[in-house]
Amino acid sequence: FTQLSSKDHQIMFGRRGTGKTHVLSYLRESALRNGEPAVYVDIRKIGSTSGLYADQRQPVSTRGTTLLVDVLLAIHDQLVDLILAGPFSSNDEFERACGLADDLAEAATTVRVVGEHEREATLTQANTADRSGSAQLALKAAGPEATVSGSRGTRTEAGAEVRTLDKGAIEYHLVFGGIADTLRKLAAVLPGKRMWILLDEWSVVPVDLQPLLADMLKRCIFPVDGVTVKIAAIKDRSSFQAPAQAGGYVGIELGADAFADVDLDDFMVFGNDAARAKGFFAELFYKHIVAVIADREKPPGSADDLIHDAFTQVNAFEELVRAAEGVPRDAINIVALAAIKAGNDRISVPIVRSAARTWYLRDKAPAVAAHAEANALLNWIIDRVIGGRRARAFLLRQDSKSTGLIEDLYDARVLHLIKRGISSRDEPGVRYDVYSLDYGSYVDLINTSKAPQGLLPAEDADDGQFVEVPPDDYRAIRRAILDLSEFVAARGSATGSVAAAPALPAVAPKLIS
Repeated sequence: FTQLSSKDHQIMFGRRGTGKTHVLSYLRESALRNGEPAVYVDIRKIGSTSGLYADQRQPVSTRGTTLLVDVLLAIHDQLVDLILAGPFSSNDEFERACGLADDLAEAATTVRVVGEHEREATLTQANTADRSGSAQLALKAAGPEATVSGSRGTRTEAGAEVRTLDKGAIEYHLVFGGIADTLRKLAAVLPGKRMWILLDEWSVVPVDLQPLLADMLKRCIFPVDGVTVKIAAIKDRSSFQAPAQAGGYVGIELGADAFADVDLDDFMVFGNDAARAKGFFAELFYKHIVAVIADREKPPGSADDLIHDAFTQVNAFEELVRAAEGVPRDAINIVALAAIKAGNDRISVPIVRSAARTWYLRDKAPAVAAHAEANALLNWIIDRVIGGRRARAFLLRQDSKSTGLIEDLYDARVLHLIKRGISSRDEPGVRYDVYSLDYGSYVDLINTSKAPQGLLPAEDADDGQFVEVPPDDYRAIRRAILDLSEFVAARGSATGSVAAAPALPAVAPKLIS
């Protein structure tokens, strides 16, 4: 939270279930408590069924601009709510804030017609001549009397008509400087020293639009003093930068335009610190329980009391922490299933294992099975790592994941990243990542002859030793290296082709849901 509370623009990474939305919501609440305006935008709720984002027939620029307009309007709507509810020192400040909010909406929806323009002018003039006359004869006592009268006149009418006809498409025309200037003035008049704009679910944006949206945000929001932007995204499903045709790049440069120093996947990896893992999940469960039952009955006095009351022994709780693999959403679902299975009894180790297996089969296995190549790779890894080495984890070269299937399995939470960038002086420049298999994928093998015996096999194959904490030098665990080219060759032989396994589409909802 200290990192995310900084005034720097930041991108927070994390898989589904690691708590990105929760973190942004907490950050928003904290800012509001400090009297600072904070806007939270869920990009999943942007647009409509007739939106242009996914319409490949439309130019990328049109789709990206439309998306930016919708994001700006979502920010505008929440700012209006804050203005109406927020305290102001005078009516003048309130009226000025309302006016600036209207200016923001106008700047975000400016349109122009691109195409032909026709101008037709018509001049009309009419002259009208009027002439009339009359004669009258009257007989009177004094004698006859005659009266003659006449009139003549001319009336002129003239008029002009101008008709302009625009032919072409209407498109948004956004001036980044105007939007930035309006936001700057709005941030200055709103209560508080800083405005927070929090964008969630970035990875639902089509991949080809992400760099363009990032670039436009960088131009119209990032330069504004007093405004901080935080973005939550899935690392392997996000693209913040793309090369430009004329050189340079389009988008956000990580580390320069925005920091990317918060990764919940790294923060939630507890394989190297069992005490920290147990402490985190104990507090997580305790706070949920207190929030639910505080109004009905007296909650446990502490997290330790809850663990003592809910589990048959400490080992059962430790097994649950191991089954969660550092993902809070999985932990909550597993403990819920375990509570249902236990009924009025305490939760035991066999119940935890059964619940973990049920959750794996219900939530993760069907998603992976829907994609043949990903499912084949997972089965191959299980066979090689658990069946062949009796281990739970493996090493993979960072440059050997070009097929995209490892990323897909990682997103589906059937593989978990334990440690990044293990290297050795023997191979300068070559780096490995350590992945572990999900607990649910092998829980049914526990207490059988095929059960994994440890995390990583040690270098000496004869002594049956395992390394439970990944070292910084992979020389001690070289036997744990997995070569994906063997999988590609095996699949090529089976299908009659030697081509690499195809990558899944950039957005695979069934796999990453």
